[in-house]
Amino acid sequence: MAFFSKLKDRLFKSSSKLEEGLEAIVEDGGEEEVVADAPQPDVVPVERDGAAQEGVVDDAIDDGPAQPPVDISAHDGAPVEDNTPAPAPVKSAPQAEEITTPAIPPAIPESASPAKPTEKPGLIGRMLGRSGATSAPSAVTRRLVDDDMLENLEDLMITSDMGVDTAMRVTANISAAHFGKKLSVDEIKTVLAGEVTRIMDPVAVPMPIYPKRPQVVLVVGVNGAGKTTTIGKLASQFTAAGKKVVIAAGDTFRAAAVEQLQVWGDRAGVPVLTAPEGSDPASLAYDAMTKAEEDGADLLMIDTAGRLQNRSDLMEELAKIVRVIKKKDDTAPHNTLLVLDATTGQNALSQVGTFRQLADVSGLVMTKLDGTAKGGVLVALADKFALPIHAIGVGEQIDDLAPFDPEEFANALIGIAP
Repeated sequence: MAFFSKLKDRLFKSSSKLEEGLEAIVEDGGEEEVVADAPQPDVVPVERDGAAQEGVVDDAIDDGPAQPPVDISAHDGAPVEDNTPAPAPVKSAPQAEEITTPAIPPAIPESASPAKPTEKPGLIGRMLGRSGATSAPSAVTRRLVDDDMLENLEDLMITSDMGVDTAMRVTANISAAHFGKKLSVDEIKTVLAGEVTRIMDPVAVPMPIYPKRPQVVLVVGVNGAGKTTTIGKLASQFTAAGKKVVIAAGDTFRAAAVEQLQVWGDRAGVPVLTAPEGSDPASLAYDAMTKAEEDGADLLMIDTAGRLQNRSDLMEELAKIVRVIKKKDDTAPHNTLLVLDATTGQNALSQVGTFRQLADVSGLVMTKLDGTAKGGVLVALADKFALPIHAIGVGEQIDDLAPFDPEEFANALIGIAP
């Protein structure tokens, strides 16, 4: 959960765009409804044992002036009866007991201070403080799901980089289930997040580990996608899981890549096999397989030079690496990971198509989700190619690469509070 809380913070640009767009769609043509018994929103459980609450709850509640502490542990969640001999503290106890915190709490007034500061209070306040701030608790604005509303929703998804085909498919599903109904912003968020989760769920697959030793993992991608850093993080994580890992620095044309891998190798206690600058990377891959086999390694991770998908000469060089690897072991490479830079947006689709033809890509790793408003491209990739998404990254630290969780990703992308 901590990783996807960070992801939600980092995907602020994407979730902000979607949230603001959804609000505009509902407000334009929506009607405010006042009901006696408004539907209760999803709540964040409030612990009764006096323990500190999570940052979302703390950010959401304005406690006002500090009050003397009140022991509520004995009530076990029941309303506090006004039978205590100390009248001053008890006066506010029933109010504190009846608080239920919505999943998307109201904005924090500028003059108020949160009960407990979070890591990024300004950002979280902006992300979680939009909905519900301008309406009375029993009033909600809903818009009829009609052709105009669906067209606007489709345009919003396209501008959020989900792609035309995916946007059309999602709106068709929403139309089939909700056409003619009136939905609020929060209800549309829930529906949209459900559709994104449905698309992403089949591709949320960890990188498989096979009994074959060494298991050869070839890592490919365009220049600057984050291949070297991804290899270092994966090697460190596999080593921590008890696997013996060897890294081959196959980017023999860039000295910085070799040095970077050696730094990661030192951190993880993983040997890094290198060759003289300008050497044939296919030859290095072959020698690395021999060395890994002799050392009894579980995993051999082979870095490759970045190459643009429209450079036929460089792509042929990659195909040569694959052919040489297969001469050593006709079942290898056992995994071919394509590392994608999220900031490239829709260009990632053409990258996947080209690399699949030459290197038989078996899975994806998406990096740099912390620096883009184009997180929706991952939905388009899943919808079009159905390739496993093994991990996503949102930063440079070792714990900024984590297995892909479709529901948490969908909520972070749409802007739904955890």
